[in-house]
Amino acid sequence: MVVNLKAKKRLASRVTGVGIHRIKFDTDHLDDIADAITRENIRSLITANTIRIKSITGTSRGRAQTKRDQKHKRGTTQGSKQGKKGARIGKKQVYVAKVRALRRLLKIAKDRKDLTNPEFWVLYKKVGGNTVRNKAHLRTLMEEIKVDRKN
Repeated sequence: MVVNLKAKKRLASRVTGVGIHRIKFDTDHLDDIADAITRENIRSLITANTIRIKSITGTSRGRAQTKRDQKHKRGTTQGSKQGKKGARIGKKQVYVAKVRALRRLLKIAKDRKDLTNPEFWVLYKKVGGNTVRNKAHLRTLMEEIKVDRKN
């Protein structure tokens, strides 16, 4: 049978000095809680972990911290930059990114049968040797090869 334990909850909150909503009863031992009459009984149930006290849920400071970080963030706009372009991003990193992008384009063109194997390798070596400036330049070189193939 379900017993109204509102008074017990109120008594437990008075004993512990916390709010009623922070008191949690163990559902397996509700009969023991119903039998508890005195403050001493309540204290013994708290030590036995039959009555638990929930921890305080505070306001999270996460969003406030992110806002503060955004406010104090150093500017990376055009006027705030110091040092050469190569000091911010190294030449090698730029080269590796470019070569990877160009090789990816070459591989796609070869898979699509736009390039034959020998043509692919000619362009591949040019890319590795830093002869090709960018994707647009690579496309023009590929077009030239197609024109030469037709003639």
